[in-house]
Amino acid sequence: MRLLEVVGVSKWFGGLSAVNNCSLSVEKGEVHALIGPNGAGKTTLISLISGLLFPEKGKILFQGRDVTHLPDWRRASLGIGRTFQIVNLFPSWTILENLVLAIMARDGHGFRFWKPVVSERHLFQRAEALASFLGLEERLEVPVATLPHGERRTVEIAMALAISPRLLLLDEPLAGLSPQESVRVVQAIRKVAKETTVLLVEHDMEAVFQLAHRVTVMAYGTILLTGSPPEVQASKEVQQVYLGEHEPFA
Repeated sequence: MRLLEVVGVSKWFGGLSAVNNCSLSVEKGEVHALIGPNGAGKTTLISLISGLLFPEKGKILFQGRDVTHLPDWRRASLGIGRTFQIVNLFPSWTILENLVLAIMARDGHGFRFWKPVVSERHLFQRAEALASFLGLEERLEVPVATLPHGERRTVEIAMALAISPRLLLLDEPLAGLSPQESVRVVQAIRKVAKETTVLLVEHDMEAVFQLAHRVTVMAYGTILLTGSPPEVQASKEVQQVYLGEHEPFA
């Protein structure tokens, strides 16, 4: 079942064509990876899908509904969640406090100042369940600023899950991580993918080929090809354009 369909979208920044007539689809239940060299247009395309940016032409369908001109908060309410290349958390707050805030935003509790948040136990129960799901249950009272980078990434994924997304957009979740931290975040993504469809932007090819059912390759703002990991690994065009070499992927 097709969950997301992007049809011929283009985005310009002045005279720069960041995304040019791109089309792709994401099937329900899959991990779909979006890869390509720096400047290929991957993050711009993710921003068009999430509603942070709007295309000059083309359309975006989510569950068969045209969401091309809906703002990001409306798309989030429909079930499109997102993380960013730069971790977006409240560093002086604990993991628990960050997760409760995300859940409050989802449930529309943000302006209920007259009712103490601590009295709404269900918020904390949901936050504790999210933390437990991703292996953070022993770290709930730890301030985010003191966490290693990999755990911060995991917290951000947990916050994105607070809206109960049908589609989770992960923008370079392994960026800047050590090998040990990468293993932790890959395990978290694999767990999330059992319940949520994932569109993953990532430069770590080992992780991509571990996680993805299908891979779309971008170059110079266009879609080069979409295929299974073995098909992408075997493509000489991908090797030449993406890697600048003729040998298969390691």
